[in-house]
Amino acid sequence: MYPQTHVYFAERVLGKQSDVITLGSIMPDMIIGVDIGHYEAHCKGLEILRLPAVDLSLQDLGKAVSTHGFKPEGLDYYGDEKYLDYEKGYCFEKARIITERTVDACNIPPEMGWWKAHNIIEMGVETIVGAGDYYHERLQSAICNHDLIRGIDDLLRQLSDNRSIDFVRRVERFSGFIVTEEASADSLANKFLVQMKLRHQVNIDLKKVVTLINDAADLVAADLLDFFNVTADLVKGNIEAML
Repeated sequence: MYPQTHVYFAERVLGKQSDVITLGSIMPDMIIGVDIGHYEAHCKGLEILRLPAVDLSLQDLGKAVSTHGFKPEGLDYYGDEKYLDYEKGYCFEKARIITERTVDACNIPPEMGWWKAHNIIEMGVETIVGAGDYYHERLQSAICNHDLIRGIDDLLRQLSDNRSIDFVRRVERFSGFIVTEEASADSLANKFLVQMKLRHQVNIDLKKVVTLINDAADLVAADLLDFFNVTADLVKGNIEAML
């Protein structure tokens, strides 16, 4: 899922909001790099909670990270990997119907289509969530909380055998790829254009992608709240089971 959706979901699961929770909810995506793989980045919540003498704020950080990833099973697990009796996660299943259109709009080979179509679904979700509250302001506040970011940098160093993660730089870089104003199909498509050029060296058809994002929002509108209701209960149980 996209950042504002992760912020919303973490607040829903934990029942409160703070810069710690905001940063924790998006931290797995910020620390992915050549030195930290996607799966490893999405399994850090348990490591944080198991640190000796962890204080209450770090407990909130660990719990927020845990709402996001794969271990324990968080929002991305149910969105990407497996949801109820679906073959895959919610976003992948919803993306089946727009896969061919995504291949055309994004100028990508067919084998990339389902993956990128699920990103389109996630952007549709982001427009719905982003319109519901001031989640973009929560992102702006957390990204500008430099003392907290440096504190998390120190924490990640502990988890990496004193190896520098340079979380400060990663936050700065990540903030350039995400929408930190109210999410719209246009703003998300423009960020997606930059990502696709950088990561895959392709030019997307911006107009077609904007239309796809709006259509994706329509595709999920009827059962998105049910998805959040079910997964919030599941994730709460997953976090409680590991404490």
